[in-house]
Amino acid sequence: MAEGLRERKKRQTRQHISDVATGLFLERGFDAVTIAEVAEAADVSVNTVYNYFPAKEDLFLDRSKSLVDRLSRSVRGRDKGESAAAAVLRDLREEAVAVSPSLGLIDGYDRFMRVVHDAPTLKARLWYLQQESLVNLEDTLREETGAGPEDPLPLLVAGQISWVHSTVIGAIAREMLAGRTAAAVSREALALLDEMADLLSEKVLNYAVRADE
Repeated sequence: MAEGLRERKKRQTRQHISDVATGLFLERGFDAVTIAEVAEAADVSVNTVYNYFPAKEDLFLDRSKSLVDRLSRSVRGRDKGESAAAAVLRDLREEAVAVSPSLGLIDGYDRFMRVVHDAPTLKARLWYLQQESLVNLEDTLREETGAGPEDPLPLLVAGQISWVHSTVIGAIAREMLAGRTAAAVSREALALLDEMADLLSEKVLNYAVRADE
């Protein structure tokens, strides 16, 4: 469906506010910037900022919905004959090979992570997003396999998949913070993915295989 003029303007306004806020946070730190200062710099009212971003943390982590749904998207998009874990591993490998910014493999990511590390509320929000992603993935696995509410496997498999994802992302963040190049870190991320895949049991690796239709 084509985007209407009103929806486009709202999207552009939201992106403008987020971009202005991110610039201020990168320059001065998250805790040092107020919502009023963001509103003034973006030339909007404080109420407008809150209309688009209910919490200050949302201004910096403005793609949280995409983060929460990331693993579930990989599972829902898996190929015929491919398991849930295999689909996530494949997507992560492809992004690492492509040196994708979605994994933090981009110049300047160290500045982003320093803002997070210096702000306890941002670190707490990232942890909360990881838990939301885990619950979302568990729900997706239950839907995809038809597992009942008492079946523990969707939660257990979701935990293993989430562990792989969060470990890789965390390793990339640490290396980028250390001043490494994105190309070098991507190669190490690929090696780490191979090592972690070897640690997963056959039960996890063969769970939720999409049937040939």
